[in-house]
Amino acid sequence: MRAMVLEGPGPKRLTSADREIPIALPGEIRVRVRACGVCRTDLHLVDGDLRDGEFPIIPGHEIVGVVDQLGDGVTEFAVGDRVGIPWLGYSCGECGFCTSGRENLCPDARFTGYHIDGGYADFTVADARYTFKIPDGYADADAAPLLCAGLIGYRAYRMAGAGRCVGLYGFGAAAHLIAQLAVYQGKEVFAFTSPGDDAAQTFARSLGCAWAGASTETPPSPMDAVIVFAPVGALVPTALAHLMPGGVVVCAGIHMSDIPSFPYSLLWQERVIRSVANLTRQDALEFLTIAPKVPIKTHVQSYAIGEANRALDDLRGGRVTGAAVLTV
Repeated sequence: MRAMVLEGPGPKRLTSADREIPIALPGEIRVRVRACGVCRTDLHLVDGDLRDGEFPIIPGHEIVGVVDQLGDGVTEFAVGDRVGIPWLGYSCGECGFCTSGRENLCPDARFTGYHIDGGYADFTVADARYTFKIPDGYADADAAPLLCAGLIGYRAYRMAGAGRCVGLYGFGAAAHLIAQLAVYQGKEVFAFTSPGDDAAQTFARSLGCAWAGASTETPPSPMDAVIVFAPVGALVPTALAHLMPGGVVVCAGIHMSDIPSFPYSLLWQERVIRSVANLTRQDALEFLTIAPKVPIKTHVQSYAIGEANRALDDLRGGRVTGAAVLTV
């Protein structure tokens, strides 16, 4: 089978390789990949920001495909089912985090495209317990961003609380999905983009955002919550400065540059900074149920699987509107 492989810790480029088609072991399913989203986490892996993965590795954790082989003991899926495979690929099920509904923090967790070969390939295998049926109404490429940009964005959105006004710093794959959910739920959404990115601001307004401007601008009013999707630590004190008392800044990425020092006055009045790590299976069940009800529409730029490096370059260079997706 074709596969795009990262041979070792970055910064590197992916290489095209011919791999044997994997076999589904007990409890696993094999999936013929149809589409795989290109996530900023993949970019962090390729660029060397994340070094604790297993190498060589096939990246990709926003996988949509069709089950074509069942391992022994798998009863919840059938050959021919269309499924999605997300970032969380395994948790122990026994530690205090797992037994309290926080499997995203399991110390033995393993992640797709990081510890487990992912979806930049013709086929992949996954633990059936960490795989989900894809809602009807989404084409394969359109469904792929739901599996990470959507799921981790949804977890970050839940952690932001029930405030009326929410700001989104970094209007990319995750923000363009969560903005639609927030507008659907009657919230006022402010979108912050890179300075001078007029196209992203126009895109944000087209999705119902009440205001869109540069991350250096002051929004029309203080916000109840901010989600920082951009991996830029300097945005945290900036967001705090525009936050209502009692508000929260949620850092949604797996990697972020250092947060600079800032005066305590920005944090005072019970403001909160928190991070979001990974996702749980409950997040997936909830989000994949609500997404078609909104309906959340994904905006994708498609690339052939052999163009994975170009897709990553475009993501790195800010040339992707919405989400990048490899089609297989």
